[in-house]
Amino acid sequence: MILILGGTVEGRLLAEALAGLGAPHLLSLAGRTASTPAAGPVRVGGFGGVDGLTDFLRGNAVAVVVDATHPFATTMSRNAADACRAAGVPLIRVERPGWGTHESAGAWAWVDDHPAAAAAVLDLGARRPLLTVGRLHTLDYSPALDALPVLARVTEPPDRDLPQAWRLLVSRGPFTAADESLLFTREGIDCLVTKDSGGGSTAPKLDAAARAGARVVIVRRSPGPAGVETVGSVADCLRTLERFTSA
Repeated sequence: MILILGGTVEGRLLAEALAGLGAPHLLSLAGRTASTPAAGPVRVGGFGGVDGLTDFLRGNAVAVVVDATHPFATTMSRNAADACRAAGVPLIRVERPGWGTHESAGAWAWVDDHPAAAAAVLDLGARRPLLTVGRLHTLDYSPALDALPVLARVTEPPDRDLPQAWRLLVSRGPFTAADESLLFTREGIDCLVTKDSGGGSTAPKLDAAARAGARVVIVRRSPGPAGVETVGSVADCLRTLERFTSA
């Protein structure tokens, strides 16, 4: 069986491809947010850290693990690497390319974490920032940006109330270029704060920022676990899987 650690569009597409091939697989989702239904069997919930995942691999005849979690799901990726090493199971990481080659990337303020991103917003003198950093990190920008009229866009609300000056926009993408341009114009956005998640589905906000003359503050990815075979697409993952499943 192929275990897919999902939560991204790549994980869902890989599950669909394996279902079409008739390959035994299980898509595992953390369950933090609502997910689009996937083809084939789905498991929801955590494993209980490295030891729990190691036991799962050994007890369920897992032949290969595919880590298709979000580029910023660093804890899960580290746990997967450690558990696969302990259980002697091959691990493949599917990681979409980042936005470092975007035509505007050289003009962005690149930072290493969310506190640094909040500081950069203030340094840039932003008056109407748009946060698109996910519900788990939105409130990392409080209290630093409490006095600004921040627009925080999330797919699901954070667990705590936002500062009084902020406004919450609950909306699920993907968003078109026209959608994003309209948002920037209507809301007067002069600074976009986001993570280097990569992928085409969320890139329109970067283009909208460029068209609006808005500054961009972008949080870099942390390096992934060392020694893990990494591919950049579902197609590449399927080709790599052939090495482990053709025997």
